[in-house]
Amino acid sequence: MSSNLPPQPAPDADTEGFWEAAAEGRLTLCRCVECQIWLHPPLERCRRCAGDTAFEPVSGTGTLYSFIVQRQPAVVGYLDGTPYVVALVELDGAPGVRLPARIVDTEPDCVSVGMRVEVDFADLPGGEFKVAVFRPSLASDEA
Repeated sequence: MSSNLPPQPAPDADTEGFWEAAAEGRLTLCRCVECQIWLHPPLERCRRCAGDTAFEPVSGTGTLYSFIVQRQPAVVGYLDGTPYVVALVELDGAPGVRLPARIVDTEPDCVSVGMRVEVDFADLPGGEFKVAVFRPSLASDEA
């Protein structure tokens, strides 16, 4: 039965802050304390200035930069869930950061580059982790 579960994250010293915040339903990203550049994936030291890093909250809203529709079963744990959308979300307030995540609560044919999205958190079957997923932003319906 466990072979039907999705792969689980393996938090380490660099990513632990991300997973702890996700467990609480908060989206945080790694940022350099010195030069303020956002770093994803997270690093212990800044790649630009070698400064210390820390996790900071981000708004959890953004724009869909790119996506694919997975129509063929390929990833264990999601074999029965096709089709589904895997996207790169460009986050508001974190220039240059594109977070990979599934797009939920909409049909794949309704997804488009440039659409506004907002974060939510979903339980990852087979473990105690929550993962960031994005859904179409309600604010984009009013625009």
